[in-house]
Formats: sequence, C-alpha cells, structure tokens
Amino acid sequence: MKKLSLIAGVIILMIALNSCMPGSGSSSVKDPAGFFMGIWHGWIAPFSLLWSLFFDHSVRIYETYNTGWWYDFGFYMAILGGFGGIALSRNKKKDK
Repeated sequence: MKKLSLIAGVIILMIALNSCMPGSGSSSVKDPAGFFMGIWHGWIAPFSLLWSLFFDHSVRIYETYNTGWWYDFGFYMAILGGFGGIALSRNKKKDK
C-alpha cells in the first residue's frame, strides 16, 4: 500500500509541475511571464531540464514569453539562491 501511495504521489507531483513548466503554454505574447513566474521557473529549472530531456521536448528551462528584465531577475535570483538560500548575512560558526 505504501508503494502504491508513493507512486500515486509522484505521478500527481509530475502532473502538477508539468502544468507550470516554461514553454507549457501558460504564458503568451498577450500574457507574458513576470517576476514571480521567473522565480518559480528558476526553482524548478532542474526538473524542467530533466522533463525536457526524457518526456516532452516542448518544455523549456526558460520561458520565451516573458516581461524582460523582471522575469530575468526573478529567474536568476532563484537559480543562484535556491529555496531560501538568499541571505544578506550568513551565520558562520565561530572557532572556539
């Protein structure tokens, strides 16, 4: 039963991620992807890459229909920082 639940969960996660992948048709010339979509696409870029390699070649890492600088800023901020990785200061362990 646990194995079946795990497989079902993975399938549901893949379908949910596919619906908001870059190049999936959610953005258009009239409704381009903005800053927050850039952040999302940056976070899921590794999954987008794997998805495009093995399943659907229309899925891209980067949305071509975007608002320009703001999308780029969000995308690169997410790529460089990851989930919660952006911080102005880091707590370093002090040697005692």
